[in-house]
Amino acid sequence: MALFDPTILQSGQYHDWLVQGFILSIQLTVISFAFALPFGALVAVMRTSSSGPLRAVGATLVESIRNVPLLAHLLFWYFAFPELLPEGLREILYANNPEAVCAVIALTLYSGVHMAEDIRSGIRAVPATQLEAARSLGLGRAAAVRLVLLPQALRASVPPLLSQTVNLWKDTSVATVIGAAEMMYQAARVETASFRSLEAFTFATLAYLTVSLLISAAAYLFQRRYPVRTAL
Repeated sequence: MALFDPTILQSGQYHDWLVQGFILSIQLTVISFAFALPFGALVAVMRTSSSGPLRAVGATLVESIRNVPLLAHLLFWYFAFPELLPEGLREILYANNPEAVCAVIALTLYSGVHMAEDIRSGIRAVPATQLEAARSLGLGRAAAVRLVLLPQALRASVPPLLSQTVNLWKDTSVATVIGAAEMMYQAARVETASFRSLEAFTFATLAYLTVSLLISAAAYLFQRRYPVRTAL
């Protein structure tokens, strides 16, 4: 038997399993990012609000989520959360790929609070005069934050947000513990069925590395093309 047989990665059932896992990992990343970014922006605004109760709620969300390991989040949302739902909602969840749904919830919350801290730093980097100028033009606070403050803060936060996207992509691998059929799950499945661990985990390793490098390259090119300029 050859030490490394690339043919099982090129076609056949094992190839199909690995590709399916890769596609699900991409989907988990994209969907979780789509929810995590607005959630993070909301929490960041709460953290920088002039309202004490809002700041307290924002800080509680951040500290209570980011100080719990992602693995614990996944296990809670998959095993405990469904038991808290009414029977009708629980049945709907179980009928619609609960592993992927619970993975998205956990990844969204975990990545969202880390993005919130990046966006909060971006908000603090925007001069206070920007918000004051918007208010002097007749905008309410909510409109000034939405139209003036957040766009500048998000622009300044792009580099760390892209770094968080790389972390989110890699964190999808943890979803294998709840049975989400993402890339690591499928690699382990191939290894169990074929005993070709070298090929299966080489595929997974190279896939994670390639996508991470592509995101990092996009971040580098974006920074070069659109360097952050401090508003005066």
